[in-house]
Amino acid sequence: MAAAAAEQQQFYLLLGNLLSPDNVVRKQAEETYENIPGQSKITFLLQAIRNTTAAEEARQMAAVLLRRLLSSAFDEVYPTLPSDVQTAIKSELLMIIQMETQSSMRKKVCDIAAELARNLIDEDGNNQWPEGLKFLFDSVSSQNGWTFHHVRPLGFISQVIAALLQTMEDQGNQRVQAHAAAALINFTEDCPKSLLIPYLDNLVKHLHSIMVLKLQELIQKGTKLVLEQVVTSIASVADTAEEKFVPYYDLFMPSLKHIVENAVQKELRLLRGKTIECISLIGLAVGKEKFMQDASDVMQLLLKTQTDFNDMEDDDPQISYMISAWARMCKILGKEFQQYLPVVMGPLMKTASIKPEVALLDTQDMENMSDDDGWEFVNLGDQQSFGIKTAGLEEKSTACQMLVCYAKELKEGFVEYTEQVVKLMVPLLKFYFHDDILQPLNTKPAESMPLLLECARVRGPEYLTQMWHFMCDALIKAIGTEPDSDVLSEIMHSFAKCIEVMGDGCLNNEHFEELGGILKAKLEEHFKNQELRQVKRQDEDYDEQVEESLQDEDDNDVYILTKVSDILHSIFSSYKEKVLPWFEQLLPLIVNLICPHRPWPDRQWGLCIFDDVIEHCSPASFKYAEYFLRPMLQYVCDNSPEVRQAAAYGLGVMAQYGGDNYRPFCTEALPLLVRVIQSADSKTKENVNATENCISAVGKIMKFKPDCVNVEEVLPHWLSWLPLHEDKEEAVQTFNYLCDLIESNHPIVLGPNNTNLPKIFSIIAEGEMHEAIKHEDPCAKRLANVVRQVQTSGGLWTECIAQLSPEQQAAIQELLNSA
Repeated sequence: MAAAAAEQQQFYLLLGNLLSPDNVVRKQAEETYENIPGQSKITFLLQAIRNTTAAEEARQMAAVLLRRLLSSAFDEVYPTLPSDVQTAIKSELLMIIQMETQSSMRKKVCDIAAELARNLIDEDGNNQWPEGLKFLFDSVSSQNGWTFHHVRPLGFISQVIAALLQTMEDQGNQRVQAHAAAALINFTEDCPKSLLIPYLDNLVKHLHSIMVLKLQELIQKGTKLVLEQVVTSIASVADTAEEKFVPYYDLFMPSLKHIVENAVQKELRLLRGKTIECISLIGLAVGKEKFMQDASDVMQLLLKTQTDFNDMEDDDPQISYMISAWARMCKILGKEFQQYLPVVMGPLMKTASIKPEVALLDTQDMENMSDDDGWEFVNLGDQQSFGIKTAGLEEKSTACQMLVCYAKELKEGFVEYTEQVVKLMVPLLKFYFHDDILQPLNTKPAESMPLLLECARVRGPEYLTQMWHFMCDALIKAIGTEPDSDVLSEIMHSFAKCIEVMGDGCLNNEHFEELGGILKAKLEEHFKNQELRQVKRQDEDYDEQVEESLQDEDDNDVYILTKVSDILHSIFSSYKEKVLPWFEQLLPLIVNLICPHRPWPDRQWGLCIFDDVIEHCSPASFKYAEYFLRPMLQYVCDNSPEVRQAAAYGLGVMAQYGGDNYRPFCTEALPLLVRVIQSADSKTKENVNATENCISAVGKIMKFKPDCVNVEEVLPHWLSWLPLHEDKEEAVQTFNYLCDLIESNHPIVLGPNNTNLPKIFSIIAEGEMHEAIKHEDPCAKRLANVVRQVQTSGGLWTECIAQLSPEQQAAIQELLNSA
């Protein structure tokens, strides 16, 4: 007994050391903690959490560690525990929640229980902890405020909804009702649409009667807490149900408009803000057609609020709700929203321009500034921290997202504002503060750049070029310096899109020089990181957890590699062969990517880059054929479908754009492509895209290099492989070639006395059913014309249609109606 107590005492010391500001002490504590076996860890942590006499920090730390253990190592630890220990853990958690008096601690323990419950629901939705569910219902009724946030008990949806609605209708206690409504919001946000729909009618009618009741209470007694939560519950249900909410629209909209119109007192600002949010979410869910009956009323209410906007205090909760609601209204109304921009943009720009308070502090000062002051810190080492006051930053972040939304939705209708928005966004590319809430502050400015160029295009080339000059240097600098890989990939993607908008001539020699150096460094870093990971795999500490984090690093690196490929794609498609001398500095690195010993993503993206060289620089690309041709032919039969797809696409563009030098290789490629198409598993989900690229490549060889292959022999096989429906771009290429063959009355395609026409009809019908070709694409018109021509020849038409299934017949009719 004494030994156990001593061990627990040691554990408290360990928890204290885990919180130590001294790096050495903390690192030793972490190593000691890692070496404690799973069962002992859980026992110690639970005892620490239960011990109300222990230091608050130690208990909080224990709660964080237990939740982390259950989320990251559940499968390794929990199933190995004896069943009586598992039962004890479950009842212990529920007991602590009931006994705990300190609310932030209780929330942490609720989160642990939620994490455990989530892990105890199997893939079929069977719950292995029914008492947890019962406790959930009871605790909602007794104010214990369980969070639903990680629990999705799929098998119990009707029970959950019934229990929560019943509790919301418990008129005895406002706080319990509010808790139940909050739990319902968490639940519906997490619940898939298909699972919610069967319970929608019951749920919505209950919510409506509760809302009406609470609205009366507000008028009579001024109580608003439950009504705020109910309004958000309605918004959440509409957001999940989408168009299925249309039948209930008229039930809610009059009351919601009434709240916005009349809830004008200061203490009702939050209710009004949430109601504005609710109306706009319902509008987005039901769509323009249904919402239009109220759109102008709602816009007038919003405009009225907006005109009082300048009188609002900075901390008015309505501000952020208004900003988001305007953007949803823009999505609903589309181009018609443009007329409201003069009213909306002032406050939005003001919010987006909030300057954050920042400070450089030593560690002692940082500790004196508590979290409650709304400061967040990044440790810069050497006892220094960079602090930023997050108040207002969430609003700034939302405002940046909204500006992106307007640029995307309104395009040239947003041109008046492009200049001021660009001046606001470009400096934000240097905003080095990475945190979940602030992520949009780092990614949205980059995302806005190509959209703003699209908007500005309407003012002519000179205005567009000026705007691009303002962005370009900052984007290239940011690619070179941005430390966070998520933000970096967004900036790179955005830069590539900008080049596509601007086209040939948009980069000067200095830009090319700087960009070349940066891309070279990124590729070199890519190889170096791979080597470092291999070294770590040989380390004595190497285990599954280490492998998991190495895999994450690897995924990040590959994602950056895809963005290097994006940038090169946009440069090749804009500049064509002129850019090849510049590209030569990167050539050895790209050749290195496609070496046989490299992992498949390297080979895939290396091939994609060479695909662009062939497609956009042909026939000048043949100069580099010695580096990529052999690997490309070899990789068509690679084990990785992604590598096969990249190789097959390359062989297709080689036939289409390559000069005469490529002819012998087209002949050599054909049997390799056919081998892939005819392999037994070529149409499985993981293989189908690669296979369709092979089929398309065979078509391109016949179309563009017909004298390199025996077209008459290959055509019947090729027809039997059609249609393509997964890879939409290749489907269009393939259907266009089919139309060429039919329009030229090719005897093999049509067959003797047109006997192949029913087969051709079924190919066209299947393509239509799989939406392989958009109706606005000229190819759809060509296919419809083929069908119309047969329509005029009576008997043949009847014969073709008779051999189609009812679905195929409907698809042919749909094509005729729309193309």
